[in-house]
Amino acid sequence: MTIYPAIDLYEKKAVRLLRGDYAQMTIYSDDPPAVAKGFRAAGATHLHVVDLEGARDGKPANFDVIERITAESGLVVQIGGGIREMETIEKYLALGVSRVILGTAAVSKPGFLKEAASKFGSAIAVSADIKDGLIALKGWTEVSDQELMSFCRVIEDLGVQTLICTDISKDGLLEGTNMELYETLRKELGLYIIASGGVSTLDEIKTLASWGVDGAILGKALYTGVIDLAEAVNSVK
Repeated sequence: MTIYPAIDLYEKKAVRLLRGDYAQMTIYSDDPPAVAKGFRAAGATHLHVVDLEGARDGKPANFDVIERITAESGLVVQIGGGIREMETIEKYLALGVSRVILGTAAVSKPGFLKEAASKFGSAIAVSADIKDGLIALKGWTEVSDQELMSFCRVIEDLGVQTLICTDISKDGLLEGTNMELYETLRKELGLYIIASGGVSTLDEIKTLASWGVDGAILGKALYTGVIDLAEAVNSVK
């Protein structure tokens, strides 16, 4: 399993939201590249980045910070948030980002998703963020009528290889993740599965790894010291 420490960007700062609520935002650092370098020093090899303004507004707003993170950290970076045009994907990949994550566009523009998956292959991932079993959109500010498993089977048929799935109700609470969700996804899909949202113990990480879940994103648990990144990385080696 790969551990993905997370940096959520808002106004060029590293922040965390509570259950995706922009009104419940905590600022952790005004130097995100330094945070990324700290993650690498702790043993991380990969990094998950979200442009929160981009996710909400549909227009990426932190290219310069993401370029610095990618250039300075030495980590394998995946980025999501407001990526709804082919030229945006190309711009991120040109910065050195390794994987681009489509969320809202994966639901609203299936033709675009199919084209992106065909053109860029494993460099494209889909983020399925769920609220009461349905896919949420636009930085979690809206909910679609798409049910999770049917959506996952559609994107698999379109050629997508990687799924990042977040149960919004668990995100940022430090009360544990939705383990049943990831067990089901691993059993029923042939996708590369990354768990996200509420992962807050080493036992959860080890169990997810034992089920064959491919990655786990760690956010608030790292920033608050609930999980030690070095221990998390070592636990799944």
